[in-house]
Amino acid sequence: MSEYLQSGEYKQEVLKGLIRDLHGGRSFEEVKREFGELVKDVDASEIADMEQRLIEEGMDPEEIKKLCDVHAALFRETLSGRERPELIPDHPLHALKHENEEARKLLAGMESDIEKLFRAPGGEAPGPAGSLREKASLFSSRLDTHFSKKENIFFPYLERRNITGPPSVMWSVDDEIRDMTKDFANLVDRLAHEKAGGLLHEIKDCFTRLKDKSEEMFFKEEEILSPMMENVLTDQEWEEIKEQWDEFGSIHTGSGQDIRQPAGVSKDTASAAQGGRLLELDTGRLTPEQVNSVLTNLPVDITFVDENDRVAYFSQGRERIFTRTRAIIGRKVQNCHPPASVHVVEKILNDFKSGRHSTAQFWLELNGRFIHIRYVALRDGNGKYMGTMEVSQDLTDLRALQGERRLLQYSD
Repeated sequence: MSEYLQSGEYKQEVLKGLIRDLHGGRSFEEVKREFGELVKDVDASEIADMEQRLIEEGMDPEEIKKLCDVHAALFRETLSGRERPELIPDHPLHALKHENEEARKLLAGMESDIEKLFRAPGGEAPGPAGSLREKASLFSSRLDTHFSKKENIFFPYLERRNITGPPSVMWSVDDEIRDMTKDFANLVDRLAHEKAGGLLHEIKDCFTRLKDKSEEMFFKEEEILSPMMENVLTDQEWEEIKEQWDEFGSIHTGSGQDIRQPAGVSKDTASAAQGGRLLELDTGRLTPEQVNSVLTNLPVDITFVDENDRVAYFSQGRERIFTRTRAIIGRKVQNCHPPASVHVVEKILNDFKSGRHSTAQFWLELNGRFIHIRYVALRDGNGKYMGTMEVSQDLTDLRALQGERRLLQYSD
């Protein structure tokens, strides 16, 4: 077979056939034996290209997600054995790998705690149980942040190169792992209220599934996603990614100020006005810096999606509810949501564009907070659709207000 493998197109066709065979029910070992020569030569970019083409040809991403661990296992030997250049310590891919290593340590620690619980008389061991709860909570929090960085910083740069299939599949699996971490944490919490008994076996089984799924994802990130991004991104893009990665999840300037001022804000509004930089608005005039500062300090989060479904703006307040990074500017809004909820996004946009509806609202409990989300269709003076604004607000503290406050009293 090797003489045919020089052709990239031929190789892709065989790869796609290989995956279709697996999805059709053919045995893993049989497929691996038959295509052993090809599997030995495959690289990360070819795997990503294969998944992209399958989706473009009509294969449901959810179908690929179901067997993506099998795909990874098929290519694991080749990818794991391939030498790669040492990563620069401050490179985002080095940070990604470091976070995976820390997550692996937590998994090992949780596994050790579970073994101690099994060895304890009747499964009663307050020390290991408390340690397990702490590690499970930390793992869930860190993993969610890790995945969010990947989804909101890495993926937009791949989408700019029309690589949308593999990120979509990976995001679906991320959400599956997020659900597994929550299920595991809930089981561990029950140890504080129930006798261990059969609960320990349930915890162990759940942990085994979580560990296997997480480690498969770490492998894909390091051996497929990372080399693929190394091949297609420029040095300038890596600089942009590094800046966003470093500041992810932190919106404070580090100066101790309570209100965040955007860089480059002019302190002389009069000078700005003289320079002709005032924006004429319906009810006043503001400089661009003032507009930016007003939007930055609103007690709500705003995201604007233009008429072509691309993210054009988001406000960067002090405590954003949902993750936003500069990498999403220009990104199709459909790609900013988990694959499982894209159909809802499409429904809202289609209803807004057709004029059938102009608002949609949702509310949910998130990490013990009550979050309200409103989508508003924006139209010009003639009723033409201009885009959609998303407004998110944490209403927890407002809902808890009682009585009245009529005198000045500052709240820190």
